[in-house]
Amino acid sequence: MRSRVSGVRRRDRHGRGLRGPLTPPQAPVSRSRAERFEDVVADEVRRLGRRWGRELARVEFTVEEVPEVEPWFDGPVPLGQTLAGRGRSGRGGAPVRIVVYRRPVEARAGGEQELGRLVRDLLVEEIADLLGLSPESVDPSYDSPDD
Repeated sequence: MRSRVSGVRRRDRHGRGLRGPLTPPQAPVSRSRAERFEDVVADEVRRLGRRWGRELARVEFTVEEVPEVEPWFDGPVPLGQTLAGRGRSGRGGAPVRIVVYRRPVEARAGGEQELGRLVRDLLVEEIADLLGLSPESVDPSYDSPDD
């Protein structure tokens, strides 16, 4: 009689052995859509940070799946939002947060290239609003919605 260690399977039911990942974990194709989206946002934040680093030092950039909207909300789903920092006891206050909502942005974008452009324009608009500047002065490559 063959002994079996409980909980450990040496082969699948067809006798071919256990299957592993098809690609190494460091390969770009093995990253999830959410991870790739976070990479796009992080790349754009780094790019804008090179120009506006001092002004954005107390700004935190985050990615969330979807915005929280009230059931009776009747309008376009927001792609991003700037949230004012809340004070913490013993500190000067929490940083301002700029949130990018992944699912609405992905739904609006037609492909990878358009996704990158949409994230860029969204972040430029939020930063411009926060700094009280025009989007074109924050980033000269900004595509005006009127174009």
